[in-house]
Amino acid sequence: MTAPAVRPVTPIRRGREPLWRELLGVRLRRLRHERGETLGETAERAGVSPQYLSEMERGVKDPSSEMIAAVAGALGVTLIDLTLGVAEEIGGGPVRQTRASATVLALAA
Repeated sequence: MTAPAVRPVTPIRRGREPLWRELLGVRLRRLRHERGETLGETAERAGVSPQYLSEMERGVKDPSSEMIAAVAGALGVTLIDLTLGVAEEIGGGPVRQTRASATVLALAA
């Protein structure tokens, strides 16, 4: 199956710093598209509804850590990898991971 074209996802409101949940949604959608999956496929493996996953991806929902972990697992990434990916979205580049930063980022998730 050919992966759908990944279109850029921008935060919901412009002119201000994006919220964590919006950048999390950008990252989740990017990961899902890279895997060539539909909302339904990923949502089923994560144990959430496609509607809920869609709301997460659009930055509408502020999901619990349990929901984030379930979706991360369904996408084949760890929470720390997902969190580092969101941090890269915030900073616009790679994040250098140290043991301390990994602990802080894991606690943030």
